[in-house]
Order: sequence, then C-alpha cells, then structure tokens
Amino acid sequence: MPSAYFTPDHETFRASVRRFLEREVAPHAERWESERRIPREIFRRMGELGLLGILFPPEVGGAGGDLFHAVAFLEELPRSRMGGFCAAISVQQFMATRHVWNHGSAEQKRRWVVPSIEGRAVGALAVTEPDAGSDVAALRTRAERRDGGWVVHGAKTFITNGADGTFFTLAARTAPDRGARGISLFVVPADAPGVRVARRLEKLGWHCGDTAELSFEDVRLPADALIGEENAGFGYLMEAFQLERLCSAAIAVGSAIVCLEETTAYARDRQAFGRPIAEFQTIRHRLADLATAVEAARQLTLHAAWLLQHGHPAVRECSMAKLFATETAKRVADECLQCYGGYGLMEEYPAARFFRDARPNTIVAGTSEIMREIIARRMLE
Repeated sequence: MPSAYFTPDHETFRASVRRFLEREVAPHAERWESERRIPREIFRRMGELGLLGILFPPEVGGAGGDLFHAVAFLEELPRSRMGGFCAAISVQQFMATRHVWNHGSAEQKRRWVVPSIEGRAVGALAVTEPDAGSDVAALRTRAERRDGGWVVHGAKTFITNGADGTFFTLAARTAPDRGARGISLFVVPADAPGVRVARRLEKLGWHCGDTAELSFEDVRLPADALIGEENAGFGYLMEAFQLERLCSAAIAVGSAIVCLEETTAYARDRQAFGRPIAEFQTIRHRLADLATAVEAARQLTLHAAWLLQHGHPAVRECSMAKLFATETAKRVADECLQCYGGYGLMEEYPAARFFRDARPNTIVAGTSEIMREIIARRMLE
C-alpha cells in the first residue's frame, strides 16, 4: 500500500530485513528459546549486513538511515518469532549505544559504538534497580570520585543483555543530595573487576533474551568513563525516552501484525462443524476488530515518528503510541490465542509464544500507568 511515511528506499530496506529474519533467524527460534540465549554470531552477522547501526553515520560504519528506516526495521523484527530477540537488538542499537553516541567522547565512540555497530560488542542499558524502576530519580547506585577516577557501588535489575553483554551504559548517583540533578552516566566494561552477574532472571516471556540482576562492588573506573557532563545523566535519559518508547511501539505493532497473519492463516485451515472457522462470523468479526486496532496503533506510531524526525519533542505522542500499541499487541495476542482453542495453549503452536511475549511490552520502557500519567499531565497542566 502507498504510504505517506515510507519511500521506496524504506520498503526495499524493509524487504531485505524481512528476508534476513525469515531465513537466518526465525528457523532457529525454537532452539534459542529453549537454550535461553542468542548466539553472539548473529550479532556479528547483523553487523556485516549493516543492521546494527541504522541511525549512525557511514563514517563510523553505520547505515546513515533516517528514523523511518529504523521504524521499518523495528516493525520487521518480530518476524524473528522471538520477543527476546526484539528486545536485545533494540536495546543494543537504539538505547545502550545512543547515549554514548549523543554525549560521549570521541574515544568512547571509537571503543564502544563502532564495535557495537559491527556486532563485536553487545551493550546494555543499566538503569533499573530493585527499588527504582519508573522513578529513575530514586536510584541508589552511586559513583564516587577517588584517586583521579570513579568507584561504583550498587545493584541493577531487569537488565536486557545484562548477563551476556560486553558493556553497560550505567546510571549512577554522583551527587547524593541533588535528586534527579545528581545522576550521571558511565560506560562500564562487563569484565571490569567488581562487576558480577548476581542472577540470570527467568521470565514469563522473551525466553531467548538474557535479563540479569547485576552487582557492582567497588568497581573502579577511569575518569574518562563518564559520559558527557557530571550530574547531567537524568536529562540524557529523559531526552532518550521518546526514541525508546517509539521502539517499543513499533515492535508491538510488528508483533501484532505477525500474530494476526498467523491466526488468519490458521482460521482458514482449521475446520469445525464441517467448515473453516474463518467462515464463522464471530471469528471474522474478531479478526476485523483486531486488524482495525492494529492499524490505528500503527498510524499513531508513525505519526509520533514523523514528529520526532522533524525535531518536535513528541513526548505526548510517543507516550500515546507506546501505550496504545503495546496494549493493543497484548489484546491481539490474547484474542488470537482464543481463536486457536485448546491448541493455543500448546507450545507447538505459535499463539502461546505470542501471548507470553506480548505481556512484557506494557511494563518495559515505561509502564502503561506511567504513559497515562505523562499524557494526562500534558493535557491538564
């Protein structure tokens, strides 16, 4: 279909991403889900294909694409058939490395961003703590100046790529009495002395993606581990939230599209009472309602992306897109599973994984409750 947002170049790129995912990733989904790991080789393969540096310029090995190349990529990621894969890849190139690129030194970019684009390094964004999730300003991990460098103490949890990653973009408190204005960002190598994976977390969904609880005990960092300015980290995080929420929205839209495709195909083949269940009005109308909701979520997401690409803050629109798209994807997964009947509960059918993998989306990158609060503030204050 013609699009007001995507050019022929975007669609050619989308087709190449889809071919790669369907040929080189999706066939391994069952094994990777079972093993609870994404092989490092697939990161390197994606680096070779230019799929890990979409928004980065060619001079550092990036593709030099625009935001709609990224949206096309994110919409296609669910064709991997793994929510954990979508999370790991999106964190790698749109979150962990973006802070280093936006505010880091030339040396930090050379050491961490370039290998990430090439797939030789895997990044994680280490912000969430046991007692500080949505309330970022309440984090307790601290970084203290000592002997010309920094010493980090604290713990992080629910960190995507945390167990198998190469480095962390870490948020830590550097001014204890300044609240949100006392937080800084650091690059921390995963193999630095004192960094420990306290626990590899088992999740409801996203099984192939590693999620970790991390411990930082007397971790010594050089002075140049600081990203950007001291005590400016909270602002950097707030600045990046819109892209992060847009990523969640686009992935949710793509996931719902794939789920609907699979369910529609099943409904055409599955026989009940002597005919395909797709011929029953209750099934047909349910699928029609779901398709309408997904298209609405997609258009809201694309509008938010357009605003962001053209320099508008789009806080309200990105929050709306994240809220509506992830809630829609959750609804789609639930109602599509119902169409499968008892088979929807069986692991050999795709509905069970769609259902599991849709559930985290309304929690990560800002819960639906936080999105509603942000939208309400924009309306009422």
